Amino acid sequence: MSDRPGKIVCVGRNYREHAKELGNAVPTQPLLFLKPSSAIIRSGDAIVSPGLSNQVEHEGEIGVVIGAPIRRATEAQALAAIRGIVALNDVTARDIQKSDPQWTRGKGFDTFCPIGPEWVGVPDFDRVEVVTRVNGVVRQRGSGAEMVFSVPVLLAYISQVMTLEPGDIVATGTPAGVGPLVPGDVVEVEVVGYSTVSNPVVAES
Repeated sequence: MSDRPGKIVCVGRNYREHAKELGNAVPTQPLLFLKPSSAIIRSGDAIVSPGLSNQVEHEGEIGVVIGAPIRRATEAQALAAIRGIVALNDVTARDIQKSDPQWTRGKGFDTFCPIGPEWVGVPDFDRVEVVTRVNGVVRQRGSGAEMVFSVPVLLAYISQVMTLEPGDIVATGTPAGVGPLVPGDVVEVEVVGYSTVSNPVVAES
């Protein structure tokens, strides 16, 4: 996978319990937003907690890497276009996210998209688990089976709007248990058996 995918398409509130914990309704269709590719860091790199925010939080997710261009795809075509999966942390400045009518600023800071190494292949997504740990303590645990909208549904839906291109990443939503990150923490997102990304958190200098 290249260091900088063309785009990172993210899905909000795709786990019912996560929508509930933030006091939000479960969407009736996928809720999409974008993160900039400049937010990407790798395992071992530091997440920089920006001075503009007092509430930085982790969101562990299953990231899907696109392997072939798809436009207006069926679910079967979308599934066939997957190249692999990665562990992904949709780091969020929650206070900024809540203050802005759209989420670009709260989700888009540099270092706010740690991704793990890519596992190449197409797993049974219903059986794929994602676990987030902070300082070794489990904060989040979920699986593809718990998603409101499945991976093929998400990819087909996105492809009705924009062409998904090789190397693009789709972040499929986070399970319940999001919580704070403070300087000195180490946060790990594991897509169990496939990919792990671990990052220290530091204050903006």
